[in-house]
Amino acid sequence: MPGCCGCWEVLRPPRYKRLVDSIFPANPQDGLVKNNMDKLTFYAMTTSEKLDRIGMYLEQRLSRDISRHRIGFVFVAMDALDQLLVACHAHSLNLFVESFLKMVQKLLECEEAELQILATQSFIKFANIEEDTPSYHRRYDFFVSKFSVMSHNADRNENVRAKIRGAGLLGLQGVVRKTVSDDLQVNIWDPVHMDKIVPSLLFNMHTPEFMSVNTESPRDEEHPAYIAEMVFRDLVCRASYGNVKSVLQPVLCHIDNHRLWVPNEFAVKCFKIIMYSVQQQYGYLVIQMLMSHLDTHTNSDPSIKASIIEVLYESVLISAGGSIGPSVLDVFNTLLRHLKTSVDNKSPEGEKRNMEKKFEEAIINTIGEFANNLPDYQKIEIMMFIMGKFPQFSNSEEMGFMDNYLQTMLLKTLLKVATKYKTVIMNNAFPPEFLHPLLRISLLDDPGLRVVVQEILHTLLDRHDNASKLKTVSIPKDVVSELDLTVDKVPRQDSLFMKKNGIQFYWHILENLQMESNKADNFEVIFCTMCLITIEMGGDDILVELIRLALDIQSMTIESTLPKTHKCCNHAIVAAYLNVLAQITNMSPLVQYLSDLFELRRKEACHLLPEFAFNRSNRDSSYPKEDKVEEKWLFDQTALQDILTECGHDASRLSAPLAQRPHSSMGIMIHDSGMVNSMSDIGSINIELDSIESSPLLARKKVEEITVESLKKMLAEDQSVKREEDAKKRQEIFETFQNAPFEEIVARAEAKSNCFHDKLYEILEMSPPSSPDHTTKESQNAVPVFEMQFPSLYVY
Repeated sequence: MPGCCGCWEVLRPPRYKRLVDSIFPANPQDGLVKNNMDKLTFYAMTTSEKLDRIGMYLEQRLSRDISRHRIGFVFVAMDALDQLLVACHAHSLNLFVESFLKMVQKLLECEEAELQILATQSFIKFANIEEDTPSYHRRYDFFVSKFSVMSHNADRNENVRAKIRGAGLLGLQGVVRKTVSDDLQVNIWDPVHMDKIVPSLLFNMHTPEFMSVNTESPRDEEHPAYIAEMVFRDLVCRASYGNVKSVLQPVLCHIDNHRLWVPNEFAVKCFKIIMYSVQQQYGYLVIQMLMSHLDTHTNSDPSIKASIIEVLYESVLISAGGSIGPSVLDVFNTLLRHLKTSVDNKSPEGEKRNMEKKFEEAIINTIGEFANNLPDYQKIEIMMFIMGKFPQFSNSEEMGFMDNYLQTMLLKTLLKVATKYKTVIMNNAFPPEFLHPLLRISLLDDPGLRVVVQEILHTLLDRHDNASKLKTVSIPKDVVSELDLTVDKVPRQDSLFMKKNGIQFYWHILENLQMESNKADNFEVIFCTMCLITIEMGGDDILVELIRLALDIQSMTIESTLPKTHKCCNHAIVAAYLNVLAQITNMSPLVQYLSDLFELRRKEACHLLPEFAFNRSNRDSSYPKEDKVEEKWLFDQTALQDILTECGHDASRLSAPLAQRPHSSMGIMIHDSGMVNSMSDIGSINIELDSIESSPLLARKKVEEITVESLKKMLAEDQSVKREEDAKKRQEIFETFQNAPFEEIVARAEAKSNCFHDKLYEILEMSPPSSPDHTTKESQNAVPVFEMQFPSLYVY
């Protein structure tokens, strides 16, 4: 008997198998036998080397139960596996996990929906466990594919379909969570995986009932759309710098393939989720991907491009300061290139042309929002960059034939960026590299474009929101209170800026007012510009120059051949402007003088006041037949000088008119059929001739032949006449330096210097570039220095 008992002991199952068998009840409805499960758990924790065998045995039982369709025991086995996974953290857990994943895979391969859901739930519990030791050989390709298939389930039963899809989505989240934090695991960011995961999420987010899902309601948390959005946020949030593009590329491909750009509600929704979920420092990568994708749609339908731009705009709104990234100019260059491409696309009027306009407006708004996220100094650089998209100002033909619509779009873009800039100091808002080209553009032929340029000036000049109150040309009795103007003391740095650059503004205002193509809008915006200059920079130092500007406009109007309507508008602008200036500076004598003159005009020359001149219902018959303006209706220079002297100002400069074009405008060749030949043009020609004569590079090539006869003629010249001419020239120079404003003297000197450098640059441009071979040949054939003939100017 003892020998027989020993034989039976050998045939007895191992302890771990007996413990596993003991956890299964007679009736699967009763669930795990709790006491026996505790024993199995304690045994697995104390003898961890048996854990892999326990897993293999459970796998065998599970396979047998599945093949026999004993579903109840399958649930018991999976419950036991889950408890063992949570309780055990031994080094041998990897081998147990392999058995566990095989069982999960077998359940996922079953057709029963409840088994697939059960397997997914177990896998999610496993994904939440942090393992002590990594696994180098474990792969999740099957799970990514199977969970993606479950996410696209099309079961006829709506409840079953929702449950399977929800389980598949949560399974994908589990795979990502399990692999993303371990570099030794499979790279879940590879395109082969992302091309399955991301479309599965987007497919469930874009369901017919997607827009009606209330993501804040508890009852909708089990909806596949809600789960997909949650998983998508988690996926984007986990993406690092190198992986953001791996997520975005499938998103863009999905929207392209399913034609979801038009309408773009879903695309906007997706990218809002991305921008809110992605790490803030990587937000600019999303913007770059969208812009690169826009490049691929250059030849696509305008509606698609407009939708992409709208998505880009919404993304920039969310991204705030991180939307640009390191390549600032590249972003704006790309948008401006698409703007130009759209403008160059001469689509016939119709629906397509309307979509192109919508696309262009979207680009302008997006550029403005980009600029809003930049620091102020970069906004000025962007405006200068946009300005550079205009043709070279020295080429009048190119400027003249440039597409007018493109000019309009560029100026609108410039205005949009300008509205995002907050001016603090004028010197920062108007660097010379930006101010001079902007004023040049103000002389374009198209009156509508000139209005936009003046609006750009208003935006940058106006620091106290006064521009909207000065749109109408009028003569109120109390300017500050009636128009509700905000007037502060002019900072010293702004007064210095105006002393240096005031002549630029004055000259271009004069030129603008001489254009026959002007309309009422042009005169109104110029009046607003003059008033803003006075309010923001009109200190006591430049008060005389501002009044001199008004007198120059009056003189120019009298001497010009402009139509009556234009002359009346100019006279009205001068009257309204002097009224604003007098009341802002609190010069009571000037206010009284203007009041008397206005009253006289109302009685005898009402056409010289704004009420008449800017009445758009006027007809030609309303104007006086004689184009004659009496002296008593005009502002008298002597009277103004006396008033300025009485108020303690130096009025000597009031008699010196603005007599030349400023140096920054040299080389501008913009012509207008209605532009009269003003004194400034004549002065600029004189300056140019003087600088040419004084330039050694442009010395006369023809050398006069010296003979005895020529020497006799030189000796026979009347020396007294020559002395008188020299004395006269010296006297003129003396008077110029004594009476002329300092800005004009500086302008003359700089004009000569600029002309010299322009001619030197022209000569260097004409010379062909030298190559090494060419240089060698030239050096061999070079003329010796002692044989070179130098101009007489360099010989002494």
